[in-house]
Amino acid sequence: MTKEDLEKLKKIGVKSPLELALIKPKEYEDNYLYSYIIPGSQAFEAEILEVKKSPKVTRIKFYLKNINQIIWGVFFQFKKWHESVFKTGNTIFIRGEIKNHQIVQPKPITRINEITPIYKTNLNIRSLRALIKKYVTLENLSILPEKIAKTLFFMHFPQTKEHIQEKEILYALKWAEIFNYLNKLKNKKRILPSVSINANPEPFISSLPFKLTKDQIKVINDIKNDISNTNQARRVVIGDVGSGKTIVMLATAYMAEKSIIMCPTSILANQIYEEANKYLNGQWKTKNSEAFKITLVTQKSKFTEEDIQNSNLLIGTHALLYQNLPQVNVVMVDEQHRFGTNQRAMLEKLTSNGNRVPHYFQFSATPIPRTQALIMSSFVNVSLIKELPFKKDIDTYIISKEDFKSLIAHIQNEIAKGNQIVVVYPLVEESDNFNYQSIEEGKDFWLKYFDGVYITHGKDKNKEEVLVEFREKGNILITTTVIEVGISLPRLTTIVIVGAERLGLATLHQLRGRVGRYGQKGYCFLYTNDKNNKRLEAFANTLDGFKIAELDLEFRKSGDLLDGKAQSGESFKYFDEVKDLHILEDVKRYIG
Repeated sequence: MTKEDLEKLKKIGVKSPLELALIKPKEYEDNYLYSYIIPGSQAFEAEILEVKKSPKVTRIKFYLKNINQIIWGVFFQFKKWHESVFKTGNTIFIRGEIKNHQIVQPKPITRINEITPIYKTNLNIRSLRALIKKYVTLENLSILPEKIAKTLFFMHFPQTKEHIQEKEILYALKWAEIFNYLNKLKNKKRILPSVSINANPEPFISSLPFKLTKDQIKVINDIKNDISNTNQARRVVIGDVGSGKTIVMLATAYMAEKSIIMCPTSILANQIYEEANKYLNGQWKTKNSEAFKITLVTQKSKFTEEDIQNSNLLIGTHALLYQNLPQVNVVMVDEQHRFGTNQRAMLEKLTSNGNRVPHYFQFSATPIPRTQALIMSSFVNVSLIKELPFKKDIDTYIISKEDFKSLIAHIQNEIAKGNQIVVVYPLVEESDNFNYQSIEEGKDFWLKYFDGVYITHGKDKNKEEVLVEFREKGNILITTTVIEVGISLPRLTTIVIVGAERLGLATLHQLRGRVGRYGQKGYCFLYTNDKNNKRLEAFANTLDGFKIAELDLEFRKSGDLLDGKAQSGESFKYFDEVKDLHILEDVKRYIG
């Protein structure tokens, strides 16, 4: 494409011939001379038999040769140039729609027996047509399967009505659009040199006091194969709430021999640090005759420069980014979406040397729909941990004001058993345009009628200390969605979510995932003013995070929280993430 043409196409967001081919005509002008009347506007060969003028209306009697009928044409605006064209005795080609045995305001045409696409874009239609003629060629579309390429080509250059079948065109547009998107992602894949590690996770796995799930073992083996390569591995591990991602991280640290785990909060860093100390040393000591050295790096933890340089595993928060980090074999980022791109890149840079970079693994507890997992896998490798170490036993109830009394009785009963409760409010402070209580409005009730009530939220500087103290001593925690990803609460059996319909299903799933983490019976109460909410009903009927991700996408697409965005924030114009999984799978097979 020439620089001048690229500038023109930039106005309509087009960067390649394929993207130009994806501009669908708004409609078609079919100027074939049919021998019968078709619905809508059509072309006629018309002999002008008579012209009748009046102050308001001009009427013209036409003999329409191709359909062999005499019909009156009606003009409410008969301009000077019309007089020279519509002269008695002339035979011309006209276009218009026959309604009630007349044609209103027919227009003269010069080209017949062709179908002309009509476009609506920010670009002048003549310029656009010239660019389409120049660049939308079968040769330029040859990166697509032949049938898709031909459908798109003839969408712009139709020769018969068969070339403008809506169903075939829409399928080709969906196919080509997702192909174009995946192709761009594939081209972003970076191949960088890393260190090849010949590792065996078996001694670590067999030393554990519990059995790993098949999904955990599969992901550990995926990672083992990744790090045996001399090219940098980039993998995203997505596990449902409570699926055991931490053990996969520790198995990776065991195999890597020198690695880093970065967490979004010091609570998470502390929890992983505790588990690492519990499970990583036994087999390592046997094999290496010295301990597997683990260092916690947070704003409040104590460590030395020697600890940083000589550890087998550094576990920390973004405080890691301010240390003189050693070169490591593997970098892991937990809840990676909570860090900015710059922070993740900075960690990678700090732990690399000039010649090679560490293998890179991201972990997330937010399940995603299969469509999005397949899209993501064009850019990075993706592993899903769906299987849970034990079956979760959580009952979900949709409740309203009239159920409050029985909710309080349930809470009293759970506290009597030594269990804990979390109440999640939508706001910290009162708001006039909000029909639910905030923490400020609701806290007095809990403080008055219950002991051991703790309160925290996102703006609370001491939230981590409050959560730790609550874990040890509390009965009820009043909070916001800050609890969504965070502290492990072994005694937590009940969560109450106020204004539940205002939250996305993924967030609701994360919140519900806080309860019953150790196999005990759990309860989730969705408090709402809209008890017949279909989203909440669907959510209450499944505990499977991956099914919930599919539901979330479905509801968003149907207008519940419509944003129509793909993972990258790019909108798909034709491809539908809910309905077009089969097309995506076909495109993935084609790309290979």
